Amino acid sequence: MTYIAGRISLIEESQTIGMAKKSRELQAKGINVIGLHFGEPDFDTPDFIKAAAKKAIDEGVTKYTPVAGSPELRKAISEKFLKDNNLKYSYEQIVVSTGAKHALMNVIMSTINPGDEVLVPTPYWVSYSEMIKFAEGIPVYIKSHIDNNFKPDWEAIEKAVTPKTRMFIFSSPNNPTGNVWDHSDMKRLAEIMARHEQILIVADEIYEHIRFNGGHHISIGTFSGMENRVVTVNGVSKAFAMTGWRIGYIGAPLEIAQACEKLQSQFTSGANSIAQAAALAALKGELGPTVAMRKSFEQRRNFMVKRMATIPGVICNQPKGAFYVFPDVSSFYGKSYKDIKIKDAYDLCQYLLEEGHISVVTGNAFGNPECIRISYATTLDNLKIALDRMQSVLEKLK
Repeated sequence: MTYIAGRISLIEESQTIGMAKKSRELQAKGINVIGLHFGEPDFDTPDFIKAAAKKAIDEGVTKYTPVAGSPELRKAISEKFLKDNNLKYSYEQIVVSTGAKHALMNVIMSTINPGDEVLVPTPYWVSYSEMIKFAEGIPVYIKSHIDNNFKPDWEAIEKAVTPKTRMFIFSSPNNPTGNVWDHSDMKRLAEIMARHEQILIVADEIYEHIRFNGGHHISIGTFSGMENRVVTVNGVSKAFAMTGWRIGYIGAPLEIAQACEKLQSQFTSGANSIAQAAALAALKGELGPTVAMRKSFEQRRNFMVKRMATIPGVICNQPKGAFYVFPDVSSFYGKSYKDIKIKDAYDLCQYLLEEGHISVVTGNAFGNPECIRISYATTLDNLKIALDRMQSVLEKLK
């Protein structure tokens, strides 16, 4: 007898969370594991944001907020979209949720019917595919490759559109590659989507402020004809080192925002009131701490790319944003060390964890099985030790 609903079998556990569990198990045994698996800034939340949360507690901001978020925060998000992104979302088009992951699930559950197809360029963030499957939609993957710096395959995207296609979902800067879609990329996407009015575009912009080499963040919603076709997803977790505060938000066409609010009213109601007060301070405050954090990530990015180029068998491009590298390690597939046989990226990740005591995530989870994701959201000292360990254990594979 089982009491588990069949829908649970439609999804898999997050590979990043799974790797975190295994890392903790080894650490509990006294083994020094360097964790390069989580997408979490290693910086503390800025003091002015923490002070705002403390003030909110002292002032009794501890009651339920409206389901879609506190009026002050929704107004600030609307202003942020206009000021930073040139996106015109009214107060009523904003919904605040318990993290960007929650916001994405709201959107997918509110818009995808069983059998609907969703175009997902690879590599993609791990949860896109599972959310789509949970909604009984069909993810349709469009492959990209490291030899083209993971640029979108426009012909493949166009060919993948069918009468059943209802959504196109992507992130820029991208998790896991760090690739950034520039103005020409967004323009090309807008041109393709203009020919297919039945497709909703979901733009995940959570890494908006973590991009290198200058330039301004480009939002697909700013292009002609896209104004009422795009849901823009963002949050405070990455830019302000606020992962544990769990605040994400969307700007969406009014009908979709209302649907998400309705759904959320029956699942979680409004997000944490104290965290919302902290998010309000983050969005209205200065970006000094964010800029300092970005500079540190860029320094680490430069180290990672340069160091990985010295490891035989590893192919690594140069990310333009986020805090990951996504190297091709397929040259090690089929190799062995003692009784350990490396068949794929999953085996390689297990080998790196057990033999090298570093935790990374298989590329299978992101739609590119020839790669692994390595987060550099840790200190340079840790990164130097980790890559020395990596090279040492990879050289043992024959």
